[in-house]
Amino acid sequence: METTSREADQTADGPEPAFHGRRTLDDYARASFPWYGLDEAFTGPRWLMQVAAAADGVVQHGSLGHGDVPSIRSDAAATLRERFAVVVTLAASPVRRSGDGTGVLDATTVSSAAWLAGSGLLAHTWPPQLDHALRDDWLDQQTETAFVLADDLDGPEWSLLSLPVNGEPTPFHYRETDFGWVLAGSTSDTSGTSGTEGPPGVHLGAYGRGMSAYGLGFSVVPDVASYTAETPYV
Repeated sequence: METTSREADQTADGPEPAFHGRRTLDDYARASFPWYGLDEAFTGPRWLMQVAAAADGVVQHGSLGHGDVPSIRSDAAATLRERFAVVVTLAASPVRRSGDGTGVLDATTVSSAAWLAGSGLLAHTWPPQLDHALRDDWLDQQTETAFVLADDLDGPEWSLLSLPVNGEPTPFHYRETDFGWVLAGSTSDTSGTSGTEGPPGVHLGAYGRGMSAYGLGFSVVPDVASYTAETPYV
């Protein structure tokens, strides 16, 4: 798959606490690409999550949350009552040298966004029949499955869904799981070569539970400071 390393992405976008306050906003502000979230049709809570950067400090991707703050619970009924959607923005990048000059980073693609979204959903999932000792093994297995599925977006596990991005119908790859849904797509001009006006292209991933993906729309976030860092990401 033309995606970033599974190990690096899992560390960067896994179940770790978000930074809080000014440090978080500064991290988002360092990105060279626009951040995306749910459009103005969503009127619920919005909250910051985390930003992933390369060794040289270049921001690669990050997440913004909407609705309830998801938590890992062994109580299936309580977990299913959560209503949230997380939007992952991933910089569209060609094959490039790593920040420390020691290797090459693969190009980012829609599959990369699908992988980040799939692993993000798993980070907030705990099947009620598992105890603490077994969850790590289950998570490793399911994370590997999510990677394989992200590498086969034309496969039978995925369907196509058209959703608005900045008001324009945009195709997304979509799949449902026992624990929520995952989708991935790209905004216009991810090559960065068209010269047209507007925000640079990015790859978008999203995952959620309790909120239907069919009614969602995405748009550029004009001010990331409108997302609160007061609610802890757990």
